Amino acid sequence: MQLLVLGGNGFVGSHICKEAVDRGLTVASLSRSGRPLIHDSWVSNVIWHQGSLLSSYSWTEALNGVTSVISCVGGFGSQSYMYKINGTANINAIRAASEKGVKRFVYISSADFGLANYLLQGYYEGKKAAETELLTKFAYGGVILRPGFIYGTRNVGSVKLPLGVIGSPLEMVLQHAKPLKQLPLVGPLFTPPVNVTAVAKVAVRAATDPVFPPGIVDVYGIQRYSQQGAA
Repeated sequence: MQLLVLGGNGFVGSHICKEAVDRGLTVASLSRSGRPLIHDSWVSNVIWHQGSLLSSYSWTEALNGVTSVISCVGGFGSQSYMYKINGTANINAIRAASEKGVKRFVYISSADFGLANYLLQGYYEGKKAAETELLTKFAYGGVILRPGFIYGTRNVGSVKLPLGVIGSPLEMVLQHAKPLKQLPLVGPLFTPPVNVTAVAKVAVRAATDPVFPPGIVDVYGIQRYSQQGAA
């Protein structure tokens, strides 16, 4: 079994690569910057490809022989950039993987945060478009994980930094619009945070276990699957 992690040198992606290596899988990563600067032993057991999902399929050779894909690709910026990086890039990957005969595709999406959906329209519309494409192209082998707040340890160069809740679109909104903290965003704020290692465990299991059910897994499902012995 060969696993390709898209965005494998990022916060979530690097934990997914480590989890997959620890399970004895053949692991490759594709990202715009290639091999990360960290020196952990597992890094040498990953094949690091450099490329962009937006570059007209010039990266698709990374899919040769791959049986499963996990995409952690996403980002923030202008509305058009967010749609492109969260939506178009992932749609390109999903279509290319389908054409190459990849069996399973796992997409790390995001929980619904109500007001944040409106303020980060490109981010959420991009992710929704990617989710729709995945469920169409991989009806029996596509899994969407929707974590909310993700916490864990992040590598910055050779330094490991313990972080609280990061990577959440809601955090980005509150960072740039402090008055919003006064608004009653009740429901979405009760979404429990999830450890990045739990996300990594479930993502790798979903990508490699043929009986893992296709479809959407919310934060509660991520917690439940990560606590199972087989996970």
